[in-house]
Amino acid sequence: MVHPDGIIEMFTQQVKWNEDGLVPAIAQDWQTGEVLMMAWMNAEALELTAREGRGIYWSRSRGALWRKGEESGNIQHLKELRLDCDGDTVLLKVEQVGGIACHTGRRHCFYFKYDEGEWRTTEEVLRDPSELYGSKQ
Repeated sequence: MVHPDGIIEMFTQQVKWNEDGLVPAIAQDWQTGEVLMMAWMNAEALELTAREGRGIYWSRSRGALWRKGEESGNIQHLKELRLDCDGDTVLLKVEQVGGIACHTGRRHCFYFKYDEGEWRTTEEVLRDPSELYGSKQ
């Protein structure tokens, strides 16, 4: 998914970055529409995502770019990139390789459901995070 520089520059200029130079990025399964995760992007992450055709985010805790799946192998292949009507949220429609988007070893990050006054876990762990990331978790 390689794009000419002018298109990428125009796209990043249309984004309303927050005070930290970041924009929320929602990753969605391109076939089912299931929301997999939310992460942050800076301009470089957005440009690289468009150029490389894979989910690349900004890790606030590490203060560095984060290529989804670089440690776990659960890469996100970009199928479509969208910007919402306000210009303040990016949507990545992705093919989630390996079936695990969440660092907890679940399919997606939205596994808590509010039910009868409390948050309940609705998704089982598919793979132990220590197997995905070693001792880093």
